[in-house]
Amino acid sequence: MIWIVNDNCTACGTCADVCPVDPTLYKIEDVAVYIKERADECTECYACVDSCPEGAIEEGE
Repeated sequence: MIWIVNDNCTACGTCADVCPVDPTLYKIEDVAVYIKERADECTECYACVDSCPEGAIEEGE
């Protein structure tokens, strides 16, 4: 699965806080959050998608 973080991201870190796998999968920067190199460990539980207050995480192709 490829996740796209759109321009609505405020880098609040909620996605990392709710990740049941490993919050260090996320790299939080000043403007946006990015899933790092170990994204293949993602279990596709959608916790990050469901918890994002800005609706900033979307499925990509």
